[in-house]
Amino acid sequence: MKRQTLTTAMIRRGFTLTELLIVMAILVLLVSLIGPRLLGSKQKADVNAVKTQIGMFQSALERYAVDMNKFPATEEGLNALVANPGAAGGSGSASGESAEAGGAAAGGDTAGGSWDGPYLKTESVPKDPWGNVYAYEYPPTHNKINVPDIWSWGPDGQENTEDDIVSWNGEGAKE
Repeated sequence: MKRQTLTTAMIRRGFTLTELLIVMAILVLLVSLIGPRLLGSKQKADVNAVKTQIGMFQSALERYAVDMNKFPATEEGLNALVANPGAAGGSGSASGESAEAGGAAAGGDTAGGSWDGPYLKTESVPKDPWGNVYAYEYPPTHNKINVPDIWSWGPDGQENTEDDIVSWNGEGAKE
């Protein structure tokens, strides 16, 4: 009997299915963490993340426009999605064509509608993957329809270069 048990143990020298699945899961995890950097697709992933965020901003802006009967002006910027632009002690708009969000304010009535935000599920407007604020312009100068222009200056952080990611055509550089 002892000899038969020993023979069975000697025959079973392979890996079990569970062991193979664990090893494969570890390999997939390592490849997913290291692979994009090794294959140079990190920049492509960042560009796709920006396009997704711009789409998120557009959806939030549409909800804002339904409540307020207008899009936020350039001076209010994307900050109006997280802080009531009409609240006392307001949002403190940023200079230039972009706005970086501060803290969220309580909802309330403003001229034209009732702010029912925040419209983003974050406490502030997220920055692009390169750490820059998104640029915002309304009324638009590039969109053919009456929706705000939103863009990222891309990896170089410079405006009006080939790597700008824009909302009005979804692809190329800002004109």
